[in-house]
Amino acid sequence: MVEKLMGLPRSRTVVHPGPFRPVRIDRMRDEKGRHFRLSLPGGRTLHESLVQALADEGVASASMTLLGGELAELGFCLALPDPTGRVLATYGAPHTVHGACFIFGNATLGSSASGTPVVHCHGAFRTAEGAVRGGHILTDRTVVGRRSVTAVVTALDSFELRVVYDDETRMPLMRPQARRIHG
Repeated sequence: MVEKLMGLPRSRTVVHPGPFRPVRIDRMRDEKGRHFRLSLPGGRTLHESLVQALADEGVASASMTLLGGELAELGFCLALPDPTGRVLATYGAPHTVHGACFIFGNATLGSSASGTPVVHCHGAFRTAEGAVRGGHILTDRTVVGRRSVTAVVTALDSFELRVVYDDETRMPLMRPQARRIHG
C-alpha cells in the first residue's frame, strides 16, 4: 500500500550467487578512531586528493563522508543486476557530467591485493541542469572544481581494508584485515 501511495517501485531482492556465508559482515574495531576534516582543493581528482591527503596523515585505511563542493568533471556508473547470474552485480557504462554540485557521499580508502590505494565511493549530486542523481563515483575520473569538497575522515589505524575476492557474491569486496607488517 505504501508503494502505491508514494509511487515508488518495490526494492529489488538480491540473491547471492555463491555459497552461503553465515557471517556476511566482517568487522574489526579500531581503538584510536582518529577523526579529522579535510578540504579537497580544486583541479585534482578525488582519488589523487584523498590518497595524498590521507598519506600525509599516515592513513592507509579510512571511512569517510564527503560533503558539498563543486565537481568540474564527474564520472559515475550504476550497479545493475548481472543478467547471467554469475556475479551479484555488474557496473553499467560510465557516465560523465560537467559542473556538478556534490551533495553527499560515503567513501572508503583501502588497498588492492598488490597494495595500491583504492577509493570506493557512492554519492549523490546535482547536475548543472538541476537533476539530482547518484551512483558509484569513479574517483579517478572525478575532478574537484572551484569549491572544495569536504571529507570527514575516520582513520582505521589498527587494521587495514583490503580488496579480496568474495565467494558468496563472486565479486571483489573491501574487507577488514589484520594489518600487514611492512619492513
